[in-house]
Amino acid sequence: GKQGTRAAMEADSTTVPFEELYERLEKKPLGEGTYGEVFKARNTRTQEIVALKRIKLDQEEEGMPSTAIREISLLKELSHPNVVKLLDVYCANASSKKLYLVFEMVDMDLKRYVKTKGSLDAATCKSFALQLLEGVECCHTKRILHRDLKPQNLLISTKSNPPALKIADFGLARAFLTPVPKYTHEVVTVWYRSPEILLGSTLYSVPVDIWSCGAIIAEMATLSPLFPGDSEIDTIFRIFRKLGTPTEQEWKGVHALPDMKQSFPKWQHRGWEKIPRMHEIFGPLGISVIADMLKYDPKERISARRALQHPYFVGQ
Repeated sequence: GKQGTRAAMEADSTTVPFEELYERLEKKPLGEGTYGEVFKARNTRTQEIVALKRIKLDQEEEGMPSTAIREISLLKELSHPNVVKLLDVYCANASSKKLYLVFEMVDMDLKRYVKTKGSLDAATCKSFALQLLEGVECCHTKRILHRDLKPQNLLISTKSNPPALKIADFGLARAFLTPVPKYTHEVVTVWYRSPEILLGSTLYSVPVDIWSCGAIIAEMATLSPLFPGDSEIDTIFRIFRKLGTPTEQEWKGVHALPDMKQSFPKWQHRGWEKIPRMHEIFGPLGISVIADMLKYDPKERISARRALQHPYFVGQ
């Protein structure tokens, strides 16, 4: 019942009330995620610095949805060096609209990291690509999808050498189904969204994350997003202009998707050599694995596990 659920959520707060266990270090939030604000805090018992995420639950919802509780307990079991660790979960009470998730603290995201560095060399791009795929592979093995991979969701820990990449917010999309639109000022970006979702498919699976990985990895070289559309249709057209308008041969059933039109312009693939810095950073091998991640047909798209076995990562 509700008591049991609550006990399960308060993993670590047996002796000190949660409110006293984590002391906020800064009044201003570190940032605003898709689901709520993130604060820097300290565990008063261990002195560990953590990221405290306050999830705003939908006002219509009666307290904590049981699906969310199930999903989050899954995430608490997830332990991988390339996925941000969920340390603690706290829900004030069964009818509360406030849910706190406590994550390990990581200094910055990939977007900021690239900005401070100016650009990334070939070795760093390969290292980040490898770590990203390792983290994704671990989650996909457990059938957990991210659905919203983007540079802001990839955290870089500069404490380790070489820097460690950790994926944030894995699995939250299912726990909280939709971002709370009344809350977040951040425009939800569609730049990394897979073509099947952009074209209105409601049946999708792990390949959606692989598409996002391909777009993010390419951007590590080009330093500007591949498909920076300002809407779903603008993004789709940017994808088609770069990678060619997909045909039924390439993607069986593409014309059956709700938002795919016969009348769309027929563009040819522009060719990776025309895309700046791709060759010098990735070479032919790197480009071939990125192209496999950006295959139109989700069934043809490489899996994280197979990508990690690609000669680009293995043969060096």
